[in-house]
Amino acid sequence: MSAIKKFQVTFDCAQPERVARFWCEVLGYEAPPPPEGFATWDAYNEAQAPEDRDAWFACSDPTGVGPRLYFQRVPEGKVVKNRVHLDVRVGTGLVGEERLAVLEAECTRLLALGAVRVQLLKADGVNESCIVMQDVEGNEFCLD
Repeated sequence: MSAIKKFQVTFDCAQPERVARFWCEVLGYEAPPPPEGFATWDAYNEAQAPEDRDAWFACSDPTGVGPRLYFQRVPEGKVVKNRVHLDVRVGTGLVGEERLAVLEAECTRLLALGAVRVQLLKADGVNESCIVMQDVEGNEFCLD
């Protein structure tokens, strides 16, 4: 059996394009061009049946290294903590106050995009510090 080389991360959400565009800003990802035959995503959505409008959106790493992120509209809202979350690796290799400064700077940037700060988990001798956050629809992620 061959190893899987690529994967996609899928988010269930209420507003796929809004959440996708948030993650584009967080990760430096890019939204795809509108489907062939449409000048804009708005034009594409207007051409869909009402129940199919704004049903999905995706974004991808322009370098091709990171996974594609896919966002699909679901009828139910988020009720409990995520079972899987993304760790946004902004402090890799840094420790102590230098790491905290980088995490805090990124946290400030993401707050301006609509993220919510949940909790700072300080280094404990085993794990380095990280900041638990939520995206624009309440999905947890960590600045690590």
